[in-house]
Amino acid sequence: MEKLKVIELFAGVGGFRIGLENTNKYEIIWSNQWEPEKNVQHASDIYMKNWPEDNNHSNEDIEKVPTKDIPDHDVLVGGFPCQDYSVASLLKNSQGLLGKKGVLWWSIQRILEEKKEKPNYLILENVDRLLNSPASQKGRDFGVILKSLDELGYAVEWRVINAADYGMPQRRRRIFFLGYKKNSPIYKKLKNENIANWITKSGVFASEFPINKSFSHIKEDKKSKKKTETPLVIKEIEFKEDLLSVSDNFNKNSKKTVFENTGVMIDGKIYTAKTLPDYEGDYVTIKDIMQKDTIPDEFFISKKDMSKWTYLKGAKRKEKTTKDGFTFTWSEGAIAFPDSINKSSRTIITSEGGVSPARIKHVIKDKGNLRRLTPLELERLNMFPDNHTKGENITDSMRAFLMGNALVVGVVEKIGKSLNKIHKT
Repeated sequence: MEKLKVIELFAGVGGFRIGLENTNKYEIIWSNQWEPEKNVQHASDIYMKNWPEDNNHSNEDIEKVPTKDIPDHDVLVGGFPCQDYSVASLLKNSQGLLGKKGVLWWSIQRILEEKKEKPNYLILENVDRLLNSPASQKGRDFGVILKSLDELGYAVEWRVINAADYGMPQRRRRIFFLGYKKNSPIYKKLKNENIANWITKSGVFASEFPINKSFSHIKEDKKSKKKTETPLVIKEIEFKEDLLSVSDNFNKNSKKTVFENTGVMIDGKIYTAKTLPDYEGDYVTIKDIMQKDTIPDEFFISKKDMSKWTYLKGAKRKEKTTKDGFTFTWSEGAIAFPDSINKSSRTIITSEGGVSPARIKHVIKDKGNLRRLTPLELERLNMFPDNHTKGENITDSMRAFLMGNALVVGVVEKIGKSLNKIHKT
């Protein structure tokens, strides 16, 4: 069967592309990566280094790219920034809506709105706090996105996935949400399926990321070994307002979001549940991805820096006073020092690189000595090919930064595999 044609937005160094191409079911026909206010476009340069034959890569501000210049496609993918997604009236008489300038979600919305032939599917990724933002209207931002997609004729399925819960080498929690255009093959299957069955068994996520079909939470008392089980419950919510009203009023003044880590929206109705991973396969640890060859000296912790590392990694408790004279106790717990190599890693962040001591950087014991993770090991934790980010004038710190902004390729590969399978059956 012909491969599904894909455009990759906010492409970074190509994580979505690698994951989808690993399935051999997708063809990336156009991509865009632009880092605002940067003279050197490192991510785009790395992308082009790895796919030099690609003549359809755009290194320009997506907000300025005319929709007509973007080829028709079957699937739109991208990991866009978490921002303020509120909307406002375009005109005093409310003849239209305007998303906040610089908020890149509206570039996706604009492409979908203007495309005569809309893509059948969307695969989008964001940080999981999207379900809770902003603080004053918990869940509003995700509600705005759902309502936007509803008005554009899409059903949506979402899941918060921690890659390590399914055997991958990094504890990285992200929300992935999939869009199914009305009358697409997957939309038709969802429309005719029991929602509970879709979420727990037959849906795109359930196929590759199994969940406990009966319980949303299982807590075991360490002493008695007694288990407390919370049943799986699917809540129903219905959008009865327009997009502007959702932006202004959705869940206003509530202390808790209405969205759980799993859900489906179809025809304006939302079904959401808290789910629990159910995985019985193998697990990849830091030890499994460690370099076996010689590690440069600069990655090892020097004796003169050891006390600083120990302090930063340790627990702290201090009395602090605000500008208006209010005194409070600030504290933070200890971080494992060194990190266990027999577990998956903590989440990689953009400040992982560089020799200076830092609380959040990974430090492991290697043959009796403490050291930081190398750029190649950081790539492996995101399941990228070795030396994917290596390039001319790309420092080790920049390579770490790029991996801190990337996603776990294995998650995308599993999603792509499942989506294509359900699309074809």
